[in-house]
Amino acid sequence: MNTSHVEGAVDQAKGKFKQAVGETFNDQSLANEGAADQIKGHAKEAWGSVKDAASTIGTNEKAKHEVQAEKSSHDFRQSVTSAAEHAKESIQHGLDHLKHKSAE
Repeated sequence: MNTSHVEGAVDQAKGKFKQAVGETFNDQSLANEGAADQIKGHAKEAWGSVKDAASTIGTNEKAKHEVQAEKSSHDFRQSVTSAAEHAKESIQHGLDHLKHKSAE
C-alpha cells in the first residue's frame, strides 16, 4: 500500500461526510463538494493500485532476468570446464600416441 491509497481513503471519508452534512442541511454546494471529494479519492486509490501493480510487475521481471542470468552463467561455466576437460583429454591422447610410437 502506498500513500495514494491512504490519501484516497481519506478523501473518500471526507467526501462522504461533506455530502451527508450537505444533504442534511440542504446545502447542495457542500453535498456536491463531498461527491467530488469521493471521486477524487477513488481516483487516487486507483492510481495507487496502478503504481503497486507496476512495481510488482517490475519486481517480477527483474527476478526472471536474474534467474535467467544465473542459468546462463551456470551454462557458460559448464561449457568452459567441459571444453578444458576435453582439451586435457586430447592432449593426453596425443602424448600417449607419441609415447607408443617412440616405444616401437
